[in-house]
Amino acid sequence: MTALLEARHVTKVFGGGLFSKTKNLTVALEDFSLTIESDPPSITAVVGESGSGKTTLARLILGLTPPTSGEVLYNGKDLRSLSSTERRQFLRDVQVIFQDPYEVYNPFYKVDHVLETPVAKFHLAPSREKARALIEETLHAVGLRPEETLGRYPHQLSGGQRQRVMVARALLLRPRLIVADEPVSMVDASLRATILDSLRQLNQKFGISLIYITHDLTTAYQISENIIVLYRGSVAEAGDVELVVKDPQHPYTRLLVGSVPLPDPSRTWEKEKMPADVSTRGSGATRGCKFAERCPYVMQVCREKVPPLYRSNPHRAAACFLLQDAPALGTEDMVKVFVAASPNGTSRG
Repeated sequence: MTALLEARHVTKVFGGGLFSKTKNLTVALEDFSLTIESDPPSITAVVGESGSGKTTLARLILGLTPPTSGEVLYNGKDLRSLSSTERRQFLRDVQVIFQDPYEVYNPFYKVDHVLETPVAKFHLAPSREKARALIEETLHAVGLRPEETLGRYPHQLSGGQRQRVMVARALLLRPRLIVADEPVSMVDASLRATILDSLRQLNQKFGISLIYITHDLTTAYQISENIIVLYRGSVAEAGDVELVVKDPQHPYTRLLVGSVPLPDPSRTWEKEKMPADVSTRGSGATRGCKFAERCPYVMQVCREKVPPLYRSNPHRAAACFLLQDAPALGTEDMVKVFVAASPNGTSRG
């Protein structure tokens, strides 16, 4: 079966040009591969700190920016070579929910506008009455009351309401995949659970796959089945979210897990250990492991070679020479460590 969406050895480099020098180039994403199957629907989290390449990945998947090398495929065809009909179907099948719900809205239009536009553009309803009924049904599906939502301007809604309207907008098209780029980072903590639940319902009730992009390891653990940890544009660790979060094997993943605040005020946060040798910190060296200058377990081989993904478990792989006794995988094989989603939305081995 042809995958719904596939990134093959994608690299994105920014900078350069006629008057630029090579040293000004920034590698935002490097040799990244990911496959989203047509079935069963899955939830894959992409996690990393600022500058790890998360948003660049989202833009590449959505076709908003072309890769420097590699390719992004939709139903087996490169996004750059889609016909107008295929492009229209892609825009319906792959939807996005952005980080800031307020910037998406035109303040001069009522929120009805962002819901009525896709209905009209994709001919989702044969009449105005049917369109209204469809919109109201979709708002109910994401936990909003139409009488409290429609007819209002964006500033008259809370951040959580605005974001759930965007979830409803995506749901209207019944897409096969939604790319959610930091969808809860701009709303109050009290509303995050509601929005996460709405996203989970998209997967479980409507059979929509999700790529959930975030810097927040906690929400990634709450919603996803599989997780990819990015560091400076490269995959540090990937696999079943239960394994990766509860027993991280890459030193960077351990750092992220240790940075999550604990609910017990008498317990302090875990702190990053000092690197074994800080002489390379900030050196800008391009050889070897990108995390070497921050790693407390750095070895000489880490500075000389780029570690491949080592498969330490059937459902987990990490790019670290500490695991070099395990079999190595190519980036295109990363999907083999992911668990498959069962029809009720839970994972199975």
